[in-house]
Amino acid sequence: MEFYAVAVFFFIWLIFLTWIVIKTQRHYQSLISNTNKKRIEEILEDLLEKDKRFSAQIDRLSKLLTEMIQHSRMSFRKIGLVSYNPFERIGGEQSFVLAILNEYNSGFVINFIYTREGLRSYIKKVKEGKGDKYELSEEEIEAIKKST
Repeated sequence: MEFYAVAVFFFIWLIFLTWIVIKTQRHYQSLISNTNKKRIEEILEDLLEKDKRFSAQIDRLSKLLTEMIQHSRMSFRKIGLVSYNPFERIGGEQSFVLAILNEYNSGFVINFIYTREGLRSYIKKVKEGKGDKYELSEEEIEAIKKST
């Protein structure tokens, strides 16, 4: 009786091992069938070569992206607008200041002053939030603050 129990155990064990081998062989064949290679070493070498090429491309794209980000910081992306009345008793708030700045708060402000004679405009260069050559008025400073 013990002999039959041991024989049944080994028979079941043999079926289980056969199932594992067949499953592994099918998996290997499915891996091989998707490539033109005959051996697993050729497939692995091909994958390593592709990995090197992709790594080089990723490095180039990363450098390019970093350069583009640095370049985009210099473009104008902040806008602030303040309307005001330059003459306290006459007219309404028809004059305004427009601040156009980059990420480093550098750019320019345009001051449009409306008078009875017409519209006058002045432009001042701004560097790091402050007037480059000329002092900024309260309205211009406020427009810079609104742009951030």
